[in-house]
Amino acid sequence: MTLHLLKLAVGAESIADLEDFQARRAQPPFHVTRMVPRRVEELLDGGSLYWVIKGQIAVRQPLQAIEAFTDDDGVSRCRLVLDAAIVRVRPRPFRAFQGWRYLQPKDSPPDLASRDVAEMPETLRSELAALGLL
Repeated sequence: MTLHLLKLAVGAESIADLEDFQARRAQPPFHVTRMVPRRVEELLDGGSLYWVIKGQIAVRQPLQAIEAFTDDDGVSRCRLVLDAAIVRVRPRPFRAFQGWRYLQPKDSPPDLASRDVAEMPETLRSELAALGLL
């Protein structure tokens, strides 16, 4: 059964910020966390990392691998290796939290099906979602 992760995109003010940050880093994109998820098989069975940007679930990236490692200071870490594709989803409010959370498929927002909507300015898309029009 597929399972997803939910994570705050700390420091990102927009989807473009996340895209720019990842474009400047090594490929494939990855994110390092302190804790290793216990449900790795479910996450790698079609799961994605959903990013919360400015209080809204905004995009997702399919998970490619989950790698436990020890950093130079001897601290256990986890590298979430992501697909380079950043998929816009229907914006949904989500409050701030620490770390990451599991996200069930039934609770995850759908991808934006229309290319026109996906390319709409982020602020307009958020306002339309808040009005229930998206």
